[in-house]
Amino acid sequence: MPRKLVATTYVTLDGYIDDPGQWSFPFWSEEASQFKYKELFDSDAQLLGRITYEAFAAAWPTMQGTGDFGERMNAMPKYVASRTLTTATWNATVIDGDVADAVRRLKAEDGGDILLAGSGQLLDYLTTHDLVDEYRLMVHPVVLGGDGSKRLFATAPRRTLALADSLRLPNGVMVNTYRTTTA
Repeated sequence: MPRKLVATTYVTLDGYIDDPGQWSFPFWSEEASQFKYKELFDSDAQLLGRITYEAFAAAWPTMQGTGDFGERMNAMPKYVASRTLTTATWNATVIDGDVADAVRRLKAEDGGDILLAGSGQLLDYLTTHDLVDEYRLMVHPVVLGGDGSKRLFATAPRRTLALADSLRLPNGVMVNTYRTTTA
């Protein structure tokens, strides 16, 4: 069965996704942890943009006390979309050539979900090419305002999505799952 590309990202009420480590930590909860655990274990590969890849690759291999989540995160194959990287570590492969074509090939393979974490520019690009099957937006009850941060879907064309699920976490975070639609 072909794989599904699932985009998962933290987002503020005003649509910002830039540097969630600066604003998402106060909203972390056991329920958020359970959601991210299930999401990771339902997937068997990750797709990352260069910036997200470099941040993850610098942090995850050295984190202590992450248990089987960390083991899964570190062992899982990763595919990195980058115009500047030529090699990668941390069980990662840099996509060579056209990213959209490479993602189509990955999706055509048998396996579990391919998880696209963060990676705003890549998310926009893949949305433009109709390659994202599901969007999981963890909407945080915070407004950043101002300039300088990146917005979700900053360059993606207009799309109609169907709300497939919504989960309210006790800390006020809403996990909204959307699927693509032909409407």
